Amino acid sequence: MTRFLLRQDCRRADHPLTARQRPVSKWSHSLPVFLKACIGVCSFAVILSSPSTAQQDPENQVRVRAREMGVAPGILTPGTYNAITDVDGVRVGHTTIYEGDRFRTGVTAILPHNGNLFRSKVPAAIVVGNGFGKLAGLSQVQELGTLETPVLLTGTLSVPRVADALMSYMLGLPGNENVRSINPVVGETNDGRLSDIRARPIQPEHVYSAIQSAMTGPVQEGAVGAGTGTVAFGFKGGIGTSSRVVGEMSENWTVGVLVQTNYGARRSLLINGAPVGARLEGESFDQDASIGDGSCMIIVATDAPLQHRGLERLGLRALMGMARTGSNFSNGSGDYVIAFSTNQALRSGPDTGTPPAVRTLPTDAMSPLFRATIEATEEAIYNSLFMAETVDGFGGRRVEALPLDRVRQILTEYGALQ
Repeated sequence: MTRFLLRQDCRRADHPLTARQRPVSKWSHSLPVFLKACIGVCSFAVILSSPSTAQQDPENQVRVRAREMGVAPGILTPGTYNAITDVDGVRVGHTTIYEGDRFRTGVTAILPHNGNLFRSKVPAAIVVGNGFGKLAGLSQVQELGTLETPVLLTGTLSVPRVADALMSYMLGLPGNENVRSINPVVGETNDGRLSDIRARPIQPEHVYSAIQSAMTGPVQEGAVGAGTGTVAFGFKGGIGTSSRVVGEMSENWTVGVLVQTNYGARRSLLINGAPVGARLEGESFDQDASIGDGSCMIIVATDAPLQHRGLERLGLRALMGMARTGSNFSNGSGDYVIAFSTNQALRSGPDTGTPPAVRTLPTDAMSPLFRATIEATEEAIYNSLFMAETVDGFGGRRVEALPLDRVRQILTEYGALQ
């Protein structure tokens, strides 16, 4: 018999809240209303699971973020949470669908601020690394340079359903009663190895719960939300995040990155420059999970005063951070960067009034932000691997977690730990 669980977003060891699970007697279409009452307490992931599917894999018992092992790319300092939520106003929420042995999928929501995004749009840009993907909302962001909905991530074949639910959510917000055009931005990677992707299980309530549960503070990583069924470098991938603070200019700015990793052949994996994947190649892991094609969604947020062109330049640097992990942006990969600025003075729309004269960051002040983006992207990808647990899924397939003890040994041999 399938149970429905509501799990708090607090599995990280350094999360200030205590992890626990609470059973819910049955699924209710009033879930979004229930979740509204929980906002401000904890970020929630909705998990549909069968008790018989729970795994007690030894590799799952202790997962640490990359920095906790001594993998700290670059020279800049992370923000308080080392997460995209270090950028003021940014919130993240997950809905995780983990049902029987059939579904390992979900939705992850990234909100630039807590207002009505259609009435208070933020500057944005989208950069394409390799375009084998189904990202919704691309052309309008490229044309107008603004973002007017939360950014949602999910599995490939669920993009239309998630986009439709996102439109319904936005049209239902106060102040949007006369809106006749919405540009939902929904990214994806293919989670068909571990989930029955053809069944497209995402429902509107899953989308609403991801948005309504979004919070600031620590972000749950690994096999959660849109990362529940993804595979990276032949191991369990998922959601990862990191941030950097730039203090070399007259003001401090923060760059935060969140990734959904689902790409890379095992032999290609580099960690702090060490050929970890090549050393692990041929060891006792599922070789069928190690494929070169795949996709990666990268979300870059900053509070720096950047318009479309400056954000586009940051997006290009995010791809450089991805390359440092061993990606070659293969033919079958859908690699996209969605970058936005939360700077309040640059917002546009009915709720922003007449914007003051604002000077955007000059081009000769961009280099520290470039470094911040590269470093945060690289570390976010590592975190997606380090925090993901082994997952058994559809068709009896298993994707194992990155073996952290073995990785530590390899990195020590190469002097790649700090």
